Amino acid sequence: MNVTTELPRGVRRLARWACLRLGRDQVDCVVVDVAEQRLYWMASETAWRSYPVSTARAGVGSREGSFRTPTGLHRVSERIGAGALPGSIFRGRRATGETAPILTEPVPAERDAVTTRILRLDGLDPGRNRGAGIDTRERYVYIHGTPEEGLIGTPASIGCIRMRNADVIDLFDRVAEGTPVVIAQEPDVFPLPATWGCA
Repeated sequence: MNVTTELPRGVRRLARWACLRLGRDQVDCVVVDVAEQRLYWMASETAWRSYPVSTARAGVGSREGSFRTPTGLHRVSERIGAGALPGSIFRGRRATGETAPILTEPVPAERDAVTTRILRLDGLDPGRNRGAGIDTRERYVYIHGTPEEGLIGTPASIGCIRMRNADVIDLFDRVAEGTPVVIAQEPDVFPLPATWGCA
């Protein structure tokens, strides 16, 4: 959860512009800071949460097959797993009925399971994360729980944004379909496209 008492300036900046870009009056946004391995949910200047995450071990990028985490503007297109028990395993976005053992030591699990909750992402930046060969949705990039909780806080995924299972439940209950999600290597210096109203 929160480890600072003030929302970082770069996170506030990206959240405001993402909501403006999507025509949303209310600042309700998720920002992923890849450099810091943190995810921020923001409802206002004073109502927000921060969670440690794990993005791709291969770094950032959108090319299909790169196993990298895409950057830019996205939205939550699907919320999957409401009511599932912590550790529930999903394959093809369907619960299997299995439960993964949760590893709290920094070691890999036997398999890269998607657990507990899924927030599926749609890319909204043509040429960056939307379109042939770079499409976030077609790459099946999610925010999801993981059995590898001991690796949270370090880049360890194959493209998705992993969270601790209790944290992804908390976030899932706060966001709706359509919520903007901005993924940035460094929010303070992330260039805002001209289409966002800022050069």
